[in-house]
Amino acid sequence: MSSMPLQRGISGGVRVSDSADDLRDSQMKDKTDLIRGRSTTDSSSLTLRFPFAFLFTNNTQSPSKTGDNGSDPRSRHRLVLLFLKISLVLIVVLALAGSFWWTLSISASPRGGHVYHNYRRLQEQLVSDLLDIGEISIGPSRWKELEYCDVEAENYVPCFNVSESLEMGYTNGDENDRFCGSGSKQECLVLPPVDYKVPLRWPTGKDVIWFRNVKITANEVLTSGSINKRMMMMDDDQISFRSASPMFDEVEDYSHQIAQMIGIKNDNFIEAGVRTILDIGCGYGSFGAHLLSKQLLTMCIANYEASGSQVQLTLERGLPAMIASFVSKQLPYPSLSFDMLHCSTCGIDWDQKDGLLLVEVDRVLKPGGYFVWTSPLTNARNKEDLKRWNFVHDFAESICWTLLSQQDKTVVWKKTIKTKCYSARKPGVGPSVCSKGHDVESPYYRPLQMCLGGTRSRRWIPIEGRTRWPSRSNMNKTELSLYGLHQEVVGEDAENWKVNVREYWSLLSPLIFSDHPKRPGDEDPSPPYNMLRNVLDMNAQYGGLNSALLEAKKSVWVMNVVPTAGPNHLPMILDRGFVGVLHDWCEAFPSYPRTYDLVHADNLLTLQTSKLRSSCSFMQIFTEIDRLLRPEGWVIIRDTAQLVEAARALTTQLKWEARVIEVESSSEQRLLVCQKPITKRQSI
Repeated sequence: MSSMPLQRGISGGVRVSDSADDLRDSQMKDKTDLIRGRSTTDSSSLTLRFPFAFLFTNNTQSPSKTGDNGSDPRSRHRLVLLFLKISLVLIVVLALAGSFWWTLSISASPRGGHVYHNYRRLQEQLVSDLLDIGEISIGPSRWKELEYCDVEAENYVPCFNVSESLEMGYTNGDENDRFCGSGSKQECLVLPPVDYKVPLRWPTGKDVIWFRNVKITANEVLTSGSINKRMMMMDDDQISFRSASPMFDEVEDYSHQIAQMIGIKNDNFIEAGVRTILDIGCGYGSFGAHLLSKQLLTMCIANYEASGSQVQLTLERGLPAMIASFVSKQLPYPSLSFDMLHCSTCGIDWDQKDGLLLVEVDRVLKPGGYFVWTSPLTNARNKEDLKRWNFVHDFAESICWTLLSQQDKTVVWKKTIKTKCYSARKPGVGPSVCSKGHDVESPYYRPLQMCLGGTRSRRWIPIEGRTRWPSRSNMNKTELSLYGLHQEVVGEDAENWKVNVREYWSLLSPLIFSDHPKRPGDEDPSPPYNMLRNVLDMNAQYGGLNSALLEAKKSVWVMNVVPTAGPNHLPMILDRGFVGVLHDWCEAFPSYPRTYDLVHADNLLTLQTSKLRSSCSFMQIFTEIDRLLRPEGWVIIRDTAQLVEAARALTTQLKWEARVIEVESSSEQRLLVCQKPITKRQSI
């Protein structure tokens, strides 16, 4: 049974023709012309409240025109540039002279050793940034656009080079782990594959993706093994995950089976306290796609795969996913993060390493949460497989899991809600409870630990005892006190983000919908005409952007990233029913190229410059944003006016279209709104 191809943004069965592609190219040209600001409207009276006119305004005059006094504008322009250059040189000299004097004064002090050591690191980064600014100040003629990466980088993810890991001596699965060295940073722009097409808009794109957008062979599609993977069909240039497929019934039946094993009627997982699920080795996201209708949010994780990647295809469908693995390091989530962990023929040998991998499952599972495992091993018949199954069964019991049910190849365990269970065990049975020094909320790729984490946390609350979704996303005063936060602070933050989201939508919609005209501020067209789906928030703070988008009924999901350089509010974000991860933005993000429609950074540049860091520059962070961003994708940076102007200068090297926009509610901050153009690789 062949699948029926679909057109962008239309749920009917009409193939996208060449003429449609030509129309899109024409529309993209129009949009590019618009964002460059080819209007002659006077910008002095424009503010963020009237973004449509502001974005398309351009006050530049033709070089052939003269001023009122008849002088040549070119001469005035050169004089202004000369004055700016001289002023910049004086500022740099004074800044360096003052900094060196302060350095000498604190280094002479007996208590200044530690300060001096840290200041030297800041000074080195300052000199580097000043040199960059000096290069920019010379003029546009000296700005150098970055080169494009080789074709091998098309689907490459830095920090995940299996061949290099094997050369370093890592084997037995450890070669799939994450290793970020100095050579993992890219200083080039990743081009999309030949014949790349902008993904179909949500929700059409959930069921149909372009074959050329992902690295997968026809054989990998046809030989996919699990139920989740078999829900794929190929037809020329498209891969279909058809809801009309008989395999869909298998996934629905599988969901019913799990619900019955837990004791839930009508698949109402929310009633049992389940909202967030970590799907280990998720196939291509079909289980999570099905659970969306149940208001469940499923995060897919799997190893880096050079071809046929589960994570890449899941993200291409507009579903949450990231590269992560149960190998030798802890996942970048705090303890007690998810309501359920699911593993359906996920390829992990849970009996290996003396049960260490099951201890990591226990760490990220909330009290009363569920571990669902589907594997032929649970129905073992031969002696060797029976031995392996008995080990997993006994180890689960030793860490206070209760076996709820076993049907066919599926087993469901429930984590204990009582910490007393650990002290009630017989001596020598199961791993011990982690000490306070080993039980931290910021486990950024630390080695796996053979101890039970989260038992001392104030967040040790059974999932049935938590507020149900969607009320869970708006925490009350008592709940916020668990994280040391005041309701007034979080409430004010939430109100600000409601305003910001309305502003963002008003800014983007006239451009994105240039092929679907509507006035700024109008309601979005009904599905499938949704503007964005995958959103990356680089500095999520309390998860305010995520909450505001959901409250505004936008059909998006947000990857809430909490930088390791700032305060860690990730436990609160996860407890609100969102998904997120810890990350150091001086390293590559664990995702494939071209996976996000919108990248948002609120005060991230301020955060990076406020820390004594010298491991990366702004340009390295921006090239990483470019790698993660889809062609025709958008970037919104909100920061101080000075840092936004510095960032805008870098966008020229990245070949982005960019505009700086004043924020009406703040004289100190600016918005930098950018779009990444679609640059097609020429066929060889």
